[in-house]
Amino acid sequence: MTNIIQKLSSGWHLVRILRTALGLAAAVEAIRMHDWAIGLLGAILLYQGLTDTGCCSAAGCATAPPHNRQKAQDITYEEIK
Repeated sequence: MTNIIQKLSSGWHLVRILRTALGLAAAVEAIRMHDWAIGLLGAILLYQGLTDTGCCSAAGCATAPPHNRQKAQDITYEEIK
């Protein structure tokens, strides 16, 4: 239980605050307008804001370096006049 409280109370930055605020605003509008699609979007944004997660989890968007590394070859240049 303390881990959840620590996660919720630490590490707040601009994007996390923005996600939480947009999620709350969308959830309030969904309740007011009786719209489930906006409510789903609000729930996703609110979850991301409160748990400080994103769409890509832990460095999920980074690409892996290529596996077939070849040594640099000497290039010979020919002068053209």
